[in-house]
Amino acid sequence: MEQIYNPYLPLTEYIPDGEPHIFGDRVYIYGSHDKPDGKAFCEDHYTVWSAPVHDLKDWKKEGISYLRTQDPANPNDKLQLWAPDVVQGIDGRYYLYYCLSFRQEFGVAVSDSPAGPFRFYGHVRYPKHIHGGKLLTEYMPFDPAVLVDDGRVFLYYGSAPAGEKEIILPDFSAMDPADIPEQFRDAFQSGPPVFGENSMVVELESDMLTVKEEPRILIPGEHHTSGTGFEDHGFFEASSIRKIYGKYYFIYSSHKSHELCYAISDFPDKDFIYGGTIISNGDIGLNGRTTPVAPLGNNHGSILQVGDDFYIFYHRPTNGTEFSRQGCAEKIEIQKDGSISQVPITSCGLNGRALRAKGSYPAAIACHLTDPTTLRRINYNDPIMTQQVQITQKQNQVFITHIKDRTTIGYKYFSFTGNGRLAVEIRGNFSGTLTLSHTETCETTLGKQEIQMHSNDWKIEMILYSASHSECPLYLHFRGEGTLDFKTLFFLDD
Repeated sequence: MEQIYNPYLPLTEYIPDGEPHIFGDRVYIYGSHDKPDGKAFCEDHYTVWSAPVHDLKDWKKEGISYLRTQDPANPNDKLQLWAPDVVQGIDGRYYLYYCLSFRQEFGVAVSDSPAGPFRFYGHVRYPKHIHGGKLLTEYMPFDPAVLVDDGRVFLYYGSAPAGEKEIILPDFSAMDPADIPEQFRDAFQSGPPVFGENSMVVELESDMLTVKEEPRILIPGEHHTSGTGFEDHGFFEASSIRKIYGKYYFIYSSHKSHELCYAISDFPDKDFIYGGTIISNGDIGLNGRTTPVAPLGNNHGSILQVGDDFYIFYHRPTNGTEFSRQGCAEKIEIQKDGSISQVPITSCGLNGRALRAKGSYPAAIACHLTDPTTLRRINYNDPIMTQQVQITQKQNQVFITHIKDRTTIGYKYFSFTGNGRLAVEIRGNFSGTLTLSHTETCETTLGKQEIQMHSNDWKIEMILYSASHSECPLYLHFRGEGTLDFKTLFFLDD
């Protein structure tokens, strides 16, 4: 029987900021597009993937849906396409909303197919009787989300950097334009961006392009949360909107950046109250957890409803930066009162059940990656970030690197059928031990093996293990001197 795991797309594909939508009988994932060796966010063109509604294991690449150069504001291809959203308009066509890096305007493209290709349609702007028909530029046009609801069109957006994720842009005001770095020069041609303070919502006309009224605050940013119920989880970015069982769910990244939270209301554009955290890409906050189970990075995603089942799509960082992110997903539950409990990140994701402890798996599906240098908050200016255990891609191979003393690598969950052998494909220079356990603190030992590895070529080490017939996590604990890379694990019968 076919299986799927996190990330749900090929390991060499980097589609973060995932917005899943059902159109017809397929699920389409719309996101930005990173590169494995990214030096900035979203360096590639938009690419759409889809899967049958009845089989979320069967993802198909639909192809490039929109090129960066299709927007008239980016003819020289100097700006990146940041996180998008797609909605079916009142006229039945499909509308792609996006923004270019640090450029204060929303672009809109249109297609007759949810898979694209999309063609440029226009920029969101006011009508002539409001602000003289100028572009919508206030409150940082960023991370658009769109809802068509009972004939009305709502656009949600904003970036309110505050708290743990404060953004400070360089001051280029006194510099000669020729001396401004290229990645900022084109984006700042009309002046540096002015960030907002809150999440914003604005209603659009049925043409999907014209602002109908002045934007309004939806939920508060961190600087404005006192007494609102959003304390410690104020809006930062990553707007997304869903209507579920007659309620409106606003999904967003809080100022902590690694978590996706939700707010809920009876109305699409007002009276939202804080609901809670749905997921953190480091499991921070889950059952009171304060230390991450994996490298932290920004987060963006949303809820998908398939029949009576619900999923949260999110992304994880790789390659020691925030610029190479991969999409993941987990099943969630929406209670009768509308609440959603935080769920853990796992390796099995959309599989619907634990992975079989048989055959081979990429090491990079690990959902637990820690060592003594793992940072407890996002700080990509810290050189330690590039040294901590992480998933990386080199020469089209994806593996775990920087494994060292007291590194723990974990997988949730495998379905064990008893005793067996685990083979690991590793390389590097390392002298020590590898211990298998069902717990991250290694209270119980399933098996243990001495490791003496001194090779730049991939080699196989075999470990006997004793496991019960159950669905359990699997943790690999490394102790010793030196460093290792880890590419594949193989389950073999005893």
